[in-house]
This record gives sequence, structure tokens and C-alpha cells, in this order.
Amino acid sequence: MTAPTIERWHQLVKSRDAAALDALLADDVEFLSPVVHTPQVGRAITRAYLTAALGVLNNDSFHYEGQWIGADSAVLEFACTVDGIQINGVDMIHWNAAGQITRFKVMVRPLKAIQKLHERMAQALQQLAPPSQPR
Repeated sequence: MTAPTIERWHQLVKSRDAAALDALLADDVEFLSPVVHTPQVGRAITRAYLTAALGVLNNDSFHYEGQWIGADSAVLEFACTVDGIQINGVDMIHWNAAGQITRFKVMVRPLKAIQKLHERMAQALQQLAPPSQPR
């Protein structure tokens, strides 16, 4: 059994089409990062994190190893290698009646993987940020 929201997520990951995030994310979506203490709320910030993650994690080694799907949520286990570090993690995804993602939580192991992910995500998010205006 696969939920339509998860099918859309898998297609987005496969195509690496970050533009498709706008239709998939609810306006008030909450993103929970493995390295940021507070939840990030809203479509724009969640889109930024997920776009950066698509660039950092979604390389040729990325694959989902398993998935567990409920009525309005799913857990997707993933694995990949980034800069020689093996990363294992889970995406916990919740959605509303319209099929839009309302909560996206990422958990990662081991510690070396979290450290590498923190380093690479910071670089990717900085590149996504608009340039500052001259004063």
C-alpha cells in the first residue's frame, strides 16, 4: 500500500524536481531537522531545507530501504553515502486530507553522519539564500 502523498514524494525525489515541493507542502508545514533544535514552520523554510537535502543527500547512492505507511503518515528509511560517510536515516512524513505534507521530520545516524550532514546542509542553504543587499 502506498499513499498518494508518498507516491508524489517518491516521484519528486526520483526526478529531483524541487519546484514540485510548492504543491506538495501545506502553507503551515513544520520541518524538524536532525541538527536544528527548534521546528521550522512554513512552506518557504521547509522548501529551502528539502531543496538543500535533495542536493546533499539525493546522490547516486541514495535509496529508500523500507517504508511504513499509516492513514495520514509514513516513515521512510533511507541510506546514502556523502563524502565517504555512510548516512542512515528516516523521513517521518504527515499529511492532511488534501494530501499536502504538514510535518516532515528527519532523523539521522550515526554521529559522523549528522556532523557531515550539518556541514553540507549549511553550505547548501547558504547557496540557496538570496544575496544580501549592499548598504
